[in-house]
Amino acid sequence: MRVSRLQLQNFRSYETLDMTFDPGVNLIVGDNAQGKTNLLESLVYLSQGSSYRTRREDELIRWNQDYARMEAEIQNARRDVGLVYVLYRGPRRRQILLNGVKQKNAAEAEDSLTTVLFCPEDLQILRAGASVRRRFLDSAISQLRPKYKKAVSDYQKLYESKSRILRDHFMKPGLLETLPDFNRQMAITGAVIVSYRAEYCKKLGLLAKKYHGICSGGNEDLSISYQTVSTINDPFASRQTLYEKIMAHQEVHYRAELESGRCLTGPHKDDFEVFLDGRSLKSFGSQGQTRTAAIALKLSEREIARDDTGEEPVLLLDDVLSELDRGRQDFILNEIRSGQVFITCCETEKITTAGRVFHVKDGALTAD
Repeated sequence: MRVSRLQLQNFRSYETLDMTFDPGVNLIVGDNAQGKTNLLESLVYLSQGSSYRTRREDELIRWNQDYARMEAEIQNARRDVGLVYVLYRGPRRRQILLNGVKQKNAAEAEDSLTTVLFCPEDLQILRAGASVRRRFLDSAISQLRPKYKKAVSDYQKLYESKSRILRDHFMKPGLLETLPDFNRQMAITGAVIVSYRAEYCKKLGLLAKKYHGICSGGNEDLSISYQTVSTINDPFASRQTLYEKIMAHQEVHYRAELESGRCLTGPHKDDFEVFLDGRSLKSFGSQGQTRTAAIALKLSEREIARDDTGEEPVLLLDDVLSELDRGRQDFILNEIRSGQVFITCCETEKITTAGRVFHVKDGALTAD
């Protein structure tokens, strides 16, 4: 899978861009705040139908412009694809075109392009709270399983509705009549989410263990533990069993939820923990260990996607390699020899001269 051509209009700092790319390594060089990350963001948007940097699509449209347009020519094993997203200011809905045909929603175009992004903020996957790790799982699994993405979206709507009921029932007791149905629907949807997350974390743990072992010279043993609703002792059980376990957890917390006015139970509180030699990385890991583990997670995400789809996802590395020592740089560069890669950095000589080099300045991209 590769992006052979990218065209942008009024996207972030880019007034216009029309560029063809190498099927291997593409090195995007430029000073900070010139547009390197914006280019990668456009590729992520084309693959996922959303930005990883903001939820407000107005922020993606160039200042004083009414619309932004992203278009990519994509080559994959099945077919050549022309994918277009047009975003508008105000209430007008975005347009999505796949080979010139309008699509109802992003789900109909998501399998056209698969990307794996690694940026400095990804270190927070291992340092920050559980919500960051859930977003990592949601983003990775959603690209491979549209049913999972729908389940997460449905669950979020149910969660918000239940939260309003619990918050407002003190003044409107009649709202509690609808609570059992929301609990039931959340348990059904939650069972789907837990099932997908457990399977993904299992694969992620096995591959991350391999990559971290190589990168650390075999000196450290990495493992991952998926943490979900406490009544679930086997997240690989049938979805019916998971549903029953989630319902049981809800019953135990029913009174506490009413008294606190908050939704206290469900996979919206899921997490996973990374261990090195049996000790929590978040609590005891050094900066170097954290960075190496984050690299291992992203390389594992890429391999899972490749094994699942039969194609190499486009790998996006945003100002990451320049922060690593030479040993870790060499390890990553050896691991990305296959497939298409976009690497952003400030200085060419600090990374690699492989592939094609592009320079970006003030939102304009030029090729050597």
